[in-house]
Amino acid sequence: MHLSDHSLSQLDEAYVLTLDEGRLRGLSLRLLDDLKEARERLRQNPTNSSRPPSSRAPWERPSAGDEKAPDEAEDDAAADEDEDDASTSPEDPPGTPDAHASERDSTGTKPPKPKRKPGKQPGAPGFGRTQVLQAQETRHHHPGVCEACAEALPGDAPSVAYAGFQSIDLVWGDPAQPGLRLQVTDHRFYDSACCCGHHTRARPGEGLVEDPTLEPVALSEWRLVGPGLATLIVALHLRFRMSRRRMREFLHDWLGLTLGVGTLDRTLREAAAAAAPLEKELIKAVVDSNLLHADETSWPQGAELLWLWVFTSATVTLFVVASRGREVLDRILPGFAGWLMSDGWQVYRHLPQRLRCWAHLTRKAQGLIDSYDHDAQAFGRQVQSAFETLMGAIHAAREGPPVDLRHIHAKLLAELHAACVRRLGHRHAKTRALAVELWNDWDAIFRVLDNPQWPITNNDAERALRHWVIARRIMMGTRCEAGSRTFTLLASVIETCRKRGHAPWHYLAGVIAERRAGRAATPLPTPMPGL
Repeated sequence: MHLSDHSLSQLDEAYVLTLDEGRLRGLSLRLLDDLKEARERLRQNPTNSSRPPSSRAPWERPSAGDEKAPDEAEDDAAADEDEDDASTSPEDPPGTPDAHASERDSTGTKPPKPKRKPGKQPGAPGFGRTQVLQAQETRHHHPGVCEACAEALPGDAPSVAYAGFQSIDLVWGDPAQPGLRLQVTDHRFYDSACCCGHHTRARPGEGLVEDPTLEPVALSEWRLVGPGLATLIVALHLRFRMSRRRMREFLHDWLGLTLGVGTLDRTLREAAAAAAPLEKELIKAVVDSNLLHADETSWPQGAELLWLWVFTSATVTLFVVASRGREVLDRILPGFAGWLMSDGWQVYRHLPQRLRCWAHLTRKAQGLIDSYDHDAQAFGRQVQSAFETLMGAIHAAREGPPVDLRHIHAKLLAELHAACVRRLGHRHAKTRALAVELWNDWDAIFRVLDNPQWPITNNDAERALRHWVIARRIMMGTRCEAGSRTFTLLASVIETCRKRGHAPWHYLAGVIAERRAGRAATPLPTPMPGL
């Protein structure tokens, strides 16, 4: 909206008649844009926006009204009778005047008690911050342009302060003042008068939350927690695996700062909302990767069991919480033309350029060696011996001149393939499963023989998940979709910055500050030279 309520209240016929043609056209265009946006907001409903079904007007709902059911009316009547019976104390002697007699009508019945309104009652004590903070700095915010005539306001325009708030930020030290320190700032906003007679108020910046799952939180500069302090809260939660209550304890004991659990939760969600536009950049970097590692692990979300996916390359890491189906790959990797290293999960098999992790296969072979079936033991030793031989050849080829490993080890591969074919219907379940897996993924498994520089394990993806597997045991996953989105967005930005050789906290603080001001997020930092 171009015009605030304060500005719109000053517009009347007399003011409009004083404007020349150019200023009148500019004001008309701004009013036209505001009118269209207001009409669009009025037409929003649960079918064309993210509004919940409960936002419908009562006459638009399928229910039949607000009248109580007969059984509820009888319960209320019984409660009134109980109150009437208890209105006179048993110790009162006969003939004592009834204190509630004046409240009854001529029929002797008490009128219905008014229903108590939900929420905080009039006269109830309020809740607010009890910690008094001493400000080290005061910032004055003056409007730069008149909202009516669009003329620049001079610095000496008559102004009156009309609102203000305090913010607490974490300031990184410099050579003169090394270390970290908290800085409390008083923000004052002014109402300035223009030569045209219009008064314009400076307003804090507001950003747009584009992700529907993060809509309950707002992006605004009117915040107690500054961008630097917000990144510390993100670090304590995601990097050091602290719960919100533990973070509250840490801030109180170490920094002397008292913040509520709700404030900490809103700060985490706001940081994720600020980083949400970066997800498109992350997905593009994933799709453009020449070599990508992918893996997934179970992830509880409330009462639902989902999966935490990771897609990581040399310069980007992306986390996603979703189901375990192929639709995740179709959504994240449209047009992916690079090589994908993965385990044997079947949803990867439709990708033509795929590599298989050998560590998974050698562990399964070791499982056969440790079994009680003699043929399974023999097959496990054959698979284990073949992979050990080929691993040694690959490592030697990486350091020496190019060689044709497929031709050199053609006999070994033929014997292993024949052993797999013989055991496709084996009585031993794990033997049969390993033989089928080797037979199905034969090309993907031994494609590394054509290029020994390719990886032979999926350790990059497993290491990327390891930190969050530990956190899962502590946090027990997330409670809702918004919590999962908050976790994956922030974790992706943090890990990508580290992959590119940059500390994520300065960058994330800048993103939060820009998005709170209503500007676009700063692009992800480019990889450092040599990475």
